[in-house]
This record gives sequence, C-alpha cells and structure tokens, in this order.
Amino acid sequence: MNNIVKILILAIIGGLIGYITNVIAIKLIFRPINPIKIPIFNIEIIGMIPKRKKEIATNIGRIVEEQFLSIDEITDNIITEQDKEYIINYIKVKTKLILNEKMAIVPSTIRGLVQNYISEIIESEVRESIDKLCEEMIAKASNRINIKEIIENKINELNLNELEIIILQIVRKELRHIEVLGLILGFFIGIIQGIITIFI
Repeated sequence: MNNIVKILILAIIGGLIGYITNVIAIKLIFRPINPIKIPIFNIEIIGMIPKRKKEIATNIGRIVEEQFLSIDEITDNIITEQDKEYIINYIKVKTKLILNEKMAIVPSTIRGLVQNYISEIIESEVRESIDKLCEEMIAKASNRINIKEIIENKINELNLNELEIIILQIVRKELRHIEVLGLILGFFIGIIQGIITIFI
C-alpha cells in the first residue's frame, strides 16, 4: 500500500510538472513582450512572436498571396460580363431619356430612328471601349495592389497584445490540449519513475 502511495505521489508531481512546463512554454510563445536581459549569463529572454513578428508577418503575407488569394483571382472578379452588360444598358436608357427630353419637338418616327441608331453605336463602340477600359483598370489594379505587402503591414501594425488575443482566439482549444497532454504524459512518467525507484 505504501508503494502505491509513493507511485501515486510521483505520478501527481509528474503530472503537475508536465502541465506547468507546457503552460510556461505556451506563455513563452507570446511573453515577455519586451526583452529581459540576464547580465550574469549574458542572455536575453523575449517571446517567440515578439522576437519574430516581422518574419511571421512576411511569411503569412507570402503564404496568403501564393496559396489562398492571388491578385489574378481578385481582378477576375472586379468587373464581370454582367457588370459590362449593366453599364451598356444603363447608357442606353440614359441616352434614350436625354433624346426624348432634348428632341421632344422632333416627330416620334425620326426620334425612334435616331434612338435605334445611337443604340447600335452604343452596342458596338461603347462595348469595345468598356472592354478596353476594364483591361486597363485591371492592369493598373494588378500593379497597384500587393496582397503580401498589405497583409504584412496589417500584422506589423498590430499591437503585440492584440496579436496575442487574435492567435489565442484561433488556437485556444489546441493549446489547451497541449497543456492537458503535458499533464497526462507527466502523470504516466511519474508512475514509471515510481515503479523504477521501488522495484529497481
């Protein structure tokens, strides 16, 4: 019975050590935010994320741009064929209203012919112009928009406390599993140590 108590005590101690070690290790990912210098050992302690924030921001920006959201995917959806059709129809309707207003004294037959003629011009000439304009706009947008740089800047602008909150919101459950796993592993290691000390 005495041996079982010893094993149990070692298991509990092992579990606590495993749990506390993992909790501290997780905290050290984010803390300390500002470097702490230890003069005797000539070392500097700083959290992994505060230390490598710029590198993390660069890598996240690059991964998002390469794997998830390319500039081509964005520009492909800026102006669709439906949008072009809407623009042409809008111009046609507006032109018709203007002609009816400005040519009110002109006989309706002539007014109708003029409207049809202008509508055909809009359909051919304006459509082509819109296509060219869209291509130019998309080309300019592609040169101007840098997804990697935008994401990188946004992350770098974040306060380290805000960044910590965001990361913890995403991976809180997984980090909790790591802490519990430390407890379980420490507990079993404590049992093995207890068995070794008693029987060997």
